[in-house]
Amino acid sequence: MPLIYWLVPFSAAMALSFAFLFFKQMMKKDEGTDMMKRIAEHVRKGASAYLRQQYKIVIIVFVVITIIFSILAYGLGVQNPWVPFAFISGGFFSGLAGFFGMKAATFASARVANACRTSLDSGLRLAFRSGAVMGLVVVGLVLVDISLWFFILNQFIPESMDGYKLMTITAIMLTFGMGASTQALFARVGGGIYTKAADVGADLVGKVEAGIPEDDPRNPATIADNVGDNVGDVAGMGADLFESFAASILAAALLGAAAFIRDGIDIQTNAVLAPMLIASVGTLLSIAGVFMVRTREGATQKQLLKALGVGVNISAFLIVIFSLGILYFLNLPNYLGIWGSIVIGLLAGIGIGQTTEYFTASAFRPTQKIAESSNTGPATVIISGIGTGLISAAIPLAIIVVAITLSYSFATRFDFSVGALNLGLYGIGISAVGMLSTLGITLATDAYGPIADNAGGNAEMCALGKEVRSRTDALDALGNTTAATGKGFAIGSAALTALALLASYFEEVRMMFVKFLDMPQELINNVPAIDAEFIDFVYHYEIHLMNPKVIAGLFIGVMAVFLFSGMTMNAVGRAAQKMVDEVRRQFKTIPGIMEGKAEPDYARCVEISTKGAQKEMMVPSLVALLIPVVIGLIFGVAGITGLLVGTISSGFAMAIFMANAGGAWDNAKKYVEEGHLGGKGSENHKATVIGDTVGDPFKDTSGPSLNILIKLMVMASVVTVGVAVSYSLF
Repeated sequence: MPLIYWLVPFSAAMALSFAFLFFKQMMKKDEGTDMMKRIAEHVRKGASAYLRQQYKIVIIVFVVITIIFSILAYGLGVQNPWVPFAFISGGFFSGLAGFFGMKAATFASARVANACRTSLDSGLRLAFRSGAVMGLVVVGLVLVDISLWFFILNQFIPESMDGYKLMTITAIMLTFGMGASTQALFARVGGGIYTKAADVGADLVGKVEAGIPEDDPRNPATIADNVGDNVGDVAGMGADLFESFAASILAAALLGAAAFIRDGIDIQTNAVLAPMLIASVGTLLSIAGVFMVRTREGATQKQLLKALGVGVNISAFLIVIFSLGILYFLNLPNYLGIWGSIVIGLLAGIGIGQTTEYFTASAFRPTQKIAESSNTGPATVIISGIGTGLISAAIPLAIIVVAITLSYSFATRFDFSVGALNLGLYGIGISAVGMLSTLGITLATDAYGPIADNAGGNAEMCALGKEVRSRTDALDALGNTTAATGKGFAIGSAALTALALLASYFEEVRMMFVKFLDMPQELINNVPAIDAEFIDFVYHYEIHLMNPKVIAGLFIGVMAVFLFSGMTMNAVGRAAQKMVDEVRRQFKTIPGIMEGKAEPDYARCVEISTKGAQKEMMVPSLVALLIPVVIGLIFGVAGITGLLVGTISSGFAMAIFMANAGGAWDNAKKYVEEGHLGGKGSENHKATVIGDTVGDPFKDTSGPSLNILIKLMVMASVVTVGVAVSYSLF
């Protein structure tokens, strides 16, 4: 094992150590009054109860899928025997990352509210470092999983003179992303349904019908709403980006093993290690960036955004410099071009984040225009939000196009011949790693959002005073923007990662012939499989737009995106209706709620959200898992290729639209609540609350779940490639 490899487990240990340090520092802070402690305990218990129930269902699903993978591997021989274990490993670490992040968030909220009694800076730093627990746990556990598997498989996979040992290792490692994707989808869909059922119920009955403020303790759905922020936007987002981070590193590693398979074992090994090392250094720089976030009292939203941006941007700038040093040290051919691909990926991530911020932050005109449209009622608020969301998808799509083109071009020295294809695909893969290299701090800014939101809820329910509430409101509004930016970043990274995985799919097809099916001499485009290039498999399977199997798969990929979006939206609607009925019932049947003399039945609302989420998440999740398998069985490799292209392209656009429209509606409401256009309680405010309610499942359920759908369908195709190769109907 090369000495530099040990930087990967070292970075993992550092990330987990600092996550533990930030958690211990947060736990030493005062949680505030008895009332603050009691509310925080309600939220903790609700979040823990939900996750326990979700993990019970996920374990059953994992057992079933593991049995199927075992049959494919040990019974039919169309899958590597390591895959069932890799699948379980990915799911376990993904779930663990979400669990630890949620624990930190639920312990932090009351402490952040209490810190805001002292100063805005105290609240910001505590909330951000608590969010950093999630960011560092995610990247730390990914690097633990990768370094562990790479070490183990190097001991067990036999040497191969033709360079296929590293191809085999990285192909096996890539499959643990399937476990991470499956866990992430259940976390995102279930958490999204949970939180939005509670949020919609709280808003429609509490704010619109009863006319009471947000997070008012008289609202029975308030605790469920705060619980939902943690299970959806913390545990769900953590599991989501765990999978993106792992998949981008491993897809790039597999593409590197393929691109440099004939350049000698040393160069090939270095190409495989490069994405792991860049991610490791980015993790160390993320830790440094966390310490740079601070602000002053009375800061505006733009100043607060700048405070968070300091840590993120400095970390990003430093990874540009360090990644050049890593590639130079590894002595990769055309290391300057590959470095250019990394920089392009990083810039693309920043560009998508900035675009999302512009279209969703209340400090900018698009969101202000949505708020101003409330002068004519909720209908125009909804129309304006949909229009803004649709327009907002244009720039991220253009950014991804530029990123793909330039990362490919730099890696190949602008050589667009067939012979340079593998190297260009490696450029795209390592570009995705560049985008996610500083995920530790990027995810911290996202996890900060629900912590700040819960802190505001705690402050409101405990009547901490106008000055404290103004501070928590400022942090909450900032959190809405960082959450929207984080969703845009997650979706952008999913698109680039999915493209790298799509390229990896064909390398898995090659590995299926050479190693798993033991047919290295099978002719692929008149070339033995062991000598065939990427393009030979494209020709062999007739991957072109005149092939009806490709077209059929493409349309089904688009269909899957719309079907999944509709199913998750309707799931929120059904669960929210039950919540609305329950909140109305409590207002009517429990005397003294509106006067503050009786405590609502918070536990009943938590139970409704939990049961609704568990019931409603199953069908959309199973659809995402089954479609790639069915298409592989019917249309084979050509159909799967079309399916994945359709899913990636339409899913990315739809996800950006939904996330940005929802974020803009949310912050339009916040803009009015800050005192503009009549302020809280005005007709304008009620209109923006309706818009925000419509946007809730857009931005917190369907939109963010789509980026997992994209990756899961690609990953499911990669893992079941043996089925498509061996048993397809056509």
